Amino acid sequence: MNRIATTFAALREQKRKALIPYVTAGFPYADITPALMHGMVTAGADVIELGVPFSDPSADGPVIQKAGDRALALGIGLAQVLAIVRTFREKDQKTPVVLMGYANPVERYDQRHGDDAFIRDAAAAGVDGVLIVDYPPEECAEFAQKLRAHDMDLIFLLAPTSTEQRMQQVAQVASGYVYYVSLKGVTGSGALNTAEVEAMLPRIRQHVHVPVGVGFGIRDAETAKAIGQVADAVVIGSRLIQLIENQPHERVVAAAMDFLRPVRAALDA
Repeated sequence: MNRIATTFAALREQKRKALIPYVTAGFPYADITPALMHGMVTAGADVIELGVPFSDPSADGPVIQKAGDRALALGIGLAQVLAIVRTFREKDQKTPVVLMGYANPVERYDQRHGDDAFIRDAAAAGVDGVLIVDYPPEECAEFAQKLRAHDMDLIFLLAPTSTEQRMQQVAQVASGYVYYVSLKGVTGSGALNTAEVEAMLPRIRQHVHVPVGVGFGIRDAETAKAIGQVADAVVIGSRLIQLIENQPHERVVAAAMDFLRPVRAALDA
């Protein structure tokens, strides 16, 4: 079992839910991310999603877009993101790390470093899963197979608009967990409709037999707890980015930990 499967199996045994924070790599400071990742684990994160900055992030709302732009301006690309994961792995061999991003940086990386270089280098760095927002599942069988050969999972998004056919396509290639986007539109938007999420999850689970994480719209301990009652994992991104974006360097890690601790406590209550 890889790190993601091991983590979810342990949580299932303890009847606990996974807390999955999302941060943009290299934000708000180029050198902060490994320390931020360790801090989030200490505060109760089970899996960390690391955003790979990209100049045209179609699925991201303004908060995460702005974070990505700032990280790009600081010189953070895919090679730097892999270096961040390598640094994190020097002290943490246990917590799964998922890279979330777009096809373009991965394809450019392979053009520069050779076929399948991304998969080879991500595995060597200690990446456990990859979520490529703009890779449709029906075109991903080979990519998913290559990732799995390196003990990595290919993770997909499902949305309120996903058809039964789309869920079946995702079920054929997804491993690790799937990420249900609980609002139509872009990250960080709107109010969370927990009843709608509750109604959707059994439909997803008819097809998909890996854990289901829910994100988009979770902003505090209360919304996290409501979602944690029906989902296997709670993903928090935009709110966390907002909280750290204007912090001085020495306050970033503490601000993230102060936010995540009560969320963890609410999920465990």
